[in-house]
Amino acid sequence: MITLERQSILNSEISTADSPGEIFAAMKRVAHEFGFRHVTLFAAGSPDEILVSRMIVETTLPSAYIQEFDRRRLLRLCPVAPIISKSVLPYCWSLDESENVRGFAIPSAMEELQRRYKLITSVAMALNSIDGDRFLLRFDGTRSRLTQVELNEIGMIVLHAFDVFDKIRRSAKTAGAGPLSSRELEVVRWTAQGKTSAEIGRILSLSDHTVNAYMTNAIKKLDCVNRTQLVAKALRLRLIM
Repeated sequence: MITLERQSILNSEISTADSPGEIFAAMKRVAHEFGFRHVTLFAAGSPDEILVSRMIVETTLPSAYIQEFDRRRLLRLCPVAPIISKSVLPYCWSLDESENVRGFAIPSAMEELQRRYKLITSVAMALNSIDGDRFLLRFDGTRSRLTQVELNEIGMIVLHAFDVFDKIRRSAKTAGAGPLSSRELEVVRWTAQGKTSAEIGRILSLSDHTVNAYMTNAIKKLDCVNRTQLVAKALRLRLIM
């Protein structure tokens, strides 16, 4: 598909989205169109954050990868975050490039894990909301490094998608549709992805009892009777995507 046609189709899909879930579905389409296997939206964590799972808003990455990444405490070793945070442009790199070409060294433990899950080439872009919240969108896969034309194109598409996403997100906040704590939202978000309490506990480094306590609180706050209704209502209120 030629660049202008692809960009027009993707932007049209993004423009008609009316929920965070539809925006992320469009981002999965973007990943596919550009030859990537995965896409992840992160919310910026605190400077002392050590678990990437707490920063994930939505992702297509395997849960096993996230669990091992956190178990090894690799977040603090990530060399890319400082580079991306200083620019508004999309940044592309590959494990197959030399350190001189990439501009940074990759810790051996991180490289081994990424190669095992075929996360060879990546593109990441910092995104800033007008209310001060910070996000990051990242694509990963096995394709070759993006050309400058492709990088410019994906950057424009991502900016458009984030603009729509942020308007929806801020509208929900203004409407007061946010009665759940950040930890309760994390538990509900992973539940929506089909994870059990035990799996969520491993991802978030919590006990099953603690996960169930957060779940029970969320069910009460949203006036639901079970997890299925909780997830459905959280999606309808756009508390999760």
